[in-house]
Amino acid sequence: MNRSRIALACSLAAVLISVGTVRADVRADEKTQFKFEGMLGRMVGLFGGKAAREGVKTTTAVKGNRKAAMSDSTGQIVDLGEEKIYDLDIKKKTYRVTTFADFRRRMEEAQRKAEEEARKQPAQEKTEPAPQQKDPNQKEIEVDFNVKETGAKKAINGFDTREVVMTVALREKGKTLEENGGLVLTSNMWLAPRVEAMKEIVEFDLRYAKQLAGPVVMGASPEEMASVIAMYPGTKEAISRMRAESVNLDGTAILTSVTIDAVKSAEQMAQEQKQSEQSSSSSGGGGVSGLIGGFAKRAVVKKEPPKSRVTFLTTTNEVLKVATDVSEADVAIPSGFKESK
Repeated sequence: MNRSRIALACSLAAVLISVGTVRADVRADEKTQFKFEGMLGRMVGLFGGKAAREGVKTTTAVKGNRKAAMSDSTGQIVDLGEEKIYDLDIKKKTYRVTTFADFRRRMEEAQRKAEEEARKQPAQEKTEPAPQQKDPNQKEIEVDFNVKETGAKKAINGFDTREVVMTVALREKGKTLEENGGLVLTSNMWLAPRVEAMKEIVEFDLRYAKQLAGPVVMGASPEEMASVIAMYPGTKEAISRMRAESVNLDGTAILTSVTIDAVKSAEQMAQEQKQSEQSSSSSGGGGVSGLIGGFAKRAVVKKEPPKSRVTFLTTTNEVLKVATDVSEADVAIPSGFKESK
């Protein structure tokens, strides 16, 4: 399994756009983090990703059909013309080539494995909303969208920014989130006045998502994203809507924090409440000794009441610096590197 972070330099993206526009060059220093929570976090933890979760600093450069993202230990070059991804091991001075076709195949294989793993999870561990199964009679989904200017302002890395919160909710048509559950994506953005050069990175990521035909998260591998989609298929649509709407915002995001929550249905909440009450009532026996034993047990366990929302993915991206002087060498495989088969 390739653990060199196939999606290291990709922003959240899965929406179609036109490619027939004039393009410029840009280079940006960024810091990215992502974290999978709960049962999903335990599953994707098998694939590693410690550095990305703690925060990875990258220098991203876009020139024409190429985008390069380099950190201290790893790098990635995406070539849209060749439809190839070059993953670099900076310390070993080697690189591995993955075609877009191979990437899609890995996503499909990993998704099948993730679905199998989700089905194997012990019943007692499934305190989170059940994974959404592929159903030929699946209900029609509606998307609720909202953008709010909070009025808050602050300076970040030399940019004067204002806060905008975007919310995308997916639910069954004709029913509320509280009734039937769903997904909620919340994007907290600090926007500076539009930095035209940064638009090139956004547009490159959108073109990349179109050709790749799948959602990607900066710092997440195909296997990790496959796990997300396997458990929560609606994630792809939520990410798509968020990216499409983000392009239309007035300004450039300097700091963006995104959370994706699974919302439990009223039936799931009732079941969990019942299980919690049964657990509490059976924790102690009769009499004083039983009462004391029950108190002691509850003092150790400290069970919390069921929560209606469970966060399963959090990502943060911060722009540290922007420049427009980009050379061919900035998006090329460094001299002395050898291909690893």
